[in-house]
Amino acid sequence: MSRHCQVTGATPGFGRNVPWSKKKTNRRFNVNVQTKRYWVPSLGRRVRLTVSAKGIKVIDARGIDAVVADLIARGRKL
Repeated sequence: MSRHCQVTGATPGFGRNVPWSKKKTNRRFNVNVQTKRYWVPSLGRRVRLTVSAKGIKVIDARGIDAVVADLIARGRKL
């Protein structure tokens, strides 16, 4: 599963580990991604979304119908 939120579009960030010796190594800041199933009344079925923690909050605030309508308008397959 790729670390990508379908609602917010969040992707992993990249940076460096810097220990006491200052020998820098690359690291990856992953997005907190969850696979959630939502009932969408306008479609009359359940949809499975890969959403970040912030994406879940967006769905709670705006409603699943509005979020799914935006995803369909962007051309995302559900």
